Amino acid sequence: DTRCPPENRIMIGRLSGRLIGKQPPAILLDVQGVGYEVDVSMNTFCELPALDAPVTLHIHMAVREDGHFLYGFLSESERTAFRQLIKISGVGARMALAVLSGLNVDELAAAIARQDVACFTRIPGIGKKTAERLCLELKGKLAPDLGIASGKPQVIEASSEILQALLALGYSEKEAHLALKQIPPDTTVS
Repeated sequence: DTRCPPENRIMIGRLSGRLIGKQPPAILLDVQGVGYEVDVSMNTFCELPALDAPVTLHIHMAVREDGHFLYGFLSESERTAFRQLIKISGVGARMALAVLSGLNVDELAAAIARQDVACFTRIPGIGKKTAERLCLELKGKLAPDLGIASGKPQVIEASSEILQALLALGYSEKEAHLALKQIPPDTTVS
């Protein structure tokens, strides 16, 4: 076996440095004179500060035969969602970044909670079968506002019903999600 024992593994979990390059979907981060190329979602990319500003990213490091790859996220919940996505058969890092570029973590969790296949098929590169697999395999693993598993499925169901009601009333998905964040978690649809 040529794998390193766990105590000899080196993984990068966080990088703090100066943002010196931005070329979507990648950025260049200077950490004490070492430039790290990091791929990011468009949600993270749009929230990054201006060049030469300090930035801290939560990192997922992938080691494959063809190289070492760094994926960066401004929030821990986005990295958690990314890690849940890449666990799904047929979903690689590029597709996971595409999902997180099309949906923020709360929108992703809400789409999973309401099993909204159509929401995923609007993301470039995701067909109906992949969207169905995402809904099935992530069910119960992400919760709105947390990005992690929740022991309160009834709250997710209520939020989903409220979201559907707001969408039916003509609110955009973004407006509906913002409204959901402003109401108490135990609110019913009525």
